[in-house]
Amino acid sequence: MASGTETSGSGDIGRTLDLLWDTGRRPSRGPRPGLTLERIVEVAVEVADRDGLGAVSMRRVATELGTGTMSLYRYVPGKGELLDLMLDRVQRPSENPADLGDGGWRPALHALAHAALALHRRHTWLLEVNQSRPILGPSALDGMEKVLARIRPMGLTDPELVSAVVMVEGYVVGAARTQVYQEEAERRSGLTDAEFWAAQEPALVKAMTSGRYPVLASLSEDAFGTGFDHFEFGLQRILDGLEVLVGSRRAADGATDADADADAAGNGSAAPEDPA
Repeated sequence: MASGTETSGSGDIGRTLDLLWDTGRRPSRGPRPGLTLERIVEVAVEVADRDGLGAVSMRRVATELGTGTMSLYRYVPGKGELLDLMLDRVQRPSENPADLGDGGWRPALHALAHAALALHRRHTWLLEVNQSRPILGPSALDGMEKVLARIRPMGLTDPELVSAVVMVEGYVVGAARTQVYQEEAERRSGLTDAEFWAAQEPALVKAMTSGRYPVLASLSEDAFGTGFDHFEFGLQRILDGLEVLVGSRRAADGATDADADADAAGNGSAAPEDPA
């Protein structure tokens, strides 16, 4: 799997938005019964899931549908626009259920992270797409609306709220890439993870007993074992950091209110009561 082989927004942006939001001119009925934009996108996703994003082309999708390539152009201008339709499709709530629960912001971001990881594991080709400038369709905005509504009580500024989501999603992409690359390496090499490290063991034992790496040699045998959940550990540390920020912001807001009350009392007047 190659990384960054395709770029979101590489097609006609206006036409893509028309297709995503169903605001453009609908294609006239073609000669192929049952051929729809929805079906075209569905098959394109199936091809990408099975054979990778590089296998997706207008010709390949047409072949899978049993129709001519030119028939597809009645519905979508080209692969650039098709890619953005694929991205929006896999983000649909029905395709990517993310139960954010009814707790506070922390369990909501925790659930978001695990749902995003599962999404990238189901559709590994997402890691092949540069989404630094995404085309925002209904599925993407629905997801953003849902998450931001849940974390707004954090009390952060609007840019900070967006940054918190971006930070969590960026962490997920990195973790997903590591997991997927490990699996790909195993497939290509024909060696299991255990076999790969067993092959290095004699050299590593010699290095650890040389005295050159005292700290590494002092680590327990499970330091690099597979039993530790690195994803969950890192995620919890991100949430811990956000919790410190939220707490300090709330403490500062409380101190400001207390200072205002003190100033009002010192001036011989009382601070106005909260009508709530």
